[in-house]
Amino acid sequence: MRKPSGDIVLFNVLSYLLLGVFAILCFVPFLMVLSSSLTDEQEIIRNGYTLFPTAFSLKAYEVALENPMVILRAYGVTVLVTVVGTIASVYLMAMTAYVIHKRTFRIANGLAFYFFFTTLFNAGLVPWYILIMKYLNLKDNLLVLIIPALFNVFYIIVMKAFMRGVPEALSESAFIDGANEFRIFTSIILPVCKPVLATVTLFVALQYWNDWYLSMLFISDENLRPLQLLLYNLVTNSDELRRISALSNGGASVDMSSMPQNSLKMAVTMISIGPILFLYPFIQRFFVQGLTLGAVKG
Repeated sequence: MRKPSGDIVLFNVLSYLLLGVFAILCFVPFLMVLSSSLTDEQEIIRNGYTLFPTAFSLKAYEVALENPMVILRAYGVTVLVTVVGTIASVYLMAMTAYVIHKRTFRIANGLAFYFFFTTLFNAGLVPWYILIMKYLNLKDNLLVLIIPALFNVFYIIVMKAFMRGVPEALSESAFIDGANEFRIFTSIILPVCKPVLATVTLFVALQYWNDWYLSMLFISDENLRPLQLLLYNLVTNSDELRRISALSNGGASVDMSSMPQNSLKMAVTMISIGPILFLYPFIQRFFVQGLTLGAVKG
């Protein structure tokens, strides 16, 4: 086997070095959040945030989990919206990509242009808000957290490009054997497109999991608030801290000076990102493959 040239070796060394530095820079904020959630509140006030806890304390987690129903209820809403929204969104976008990728479909190009046109122009926030509130009547309805994010034109284009690389002979042979379009889509196209589906699923799941904007606009019922809105309220104001602490103390008034406000925000952040961290290992092997194949095919 021929040895790689010096230029290739130098390029590989610099690439790995650059990626290593970038990975460390991405990991540092996460480590700081974890460290701050395990640090005593007074230590944070005196010395600020550090990479490693200098005064170890679990007070923030004790406060956050002292009344677990608040966190668990928000977790349940977020998990429900994420699971239902991701499955529905990826399936509908895959069906759309399958339709517009077929060269035998007469209006495929026109339909593709219609979807692309929506990325260039929109009616704006006010008409969209009026549509959801007045005509669709989705206020304080979990569907309002799912429906607006069902379609993403960029993901449809990526899946369409991937499907263009699937040999048409597979679909034609199945059609000759008597399979209809729906059977071809579910039994042939979807299994072949696992890499791009896994990649899009990750992005869509992250979008649903991290969304707080829709709930801030359309959700006023505390029982329907997702986890990210709860976290947003904790980060932006102390009223939510008082409410959670009052529930934990049976409704008694709370002295905010004894509350671990900064470390509590970090603790809730760690609690909220836990499931996403566990999601990556299961789809990591599809991730790079889905991005690269979807980028070059079609």
